Amino acid sequence: MIGEISIFGVFFPKLLLVGLVALGACGVATTVLSRIGFYRLVAQRPVVDLAFFVFIFAALIEAGRTIGL
Repeated sequence: MIGEISIFGVFFPKLLLVGLVALGACGVATTVLSRIGFYRLVAQRPVVDLAFFVFIFAALIEAGRTIGL
């Protein structure tokens, strides 16, 4: 997973792009969990949000490694 991706001639690290995708997915997940009332069951919402981000980030990295990116 080490490397760079060229977008219009500008090189971006793959981890930066994966992080941005994970941030967007985490935003969608927290919105859905908020609407269904999940956060009433937890004491520390920021810790749970960070855990969701780390989980999604790691899952995307592993998925990229599996398909050969």
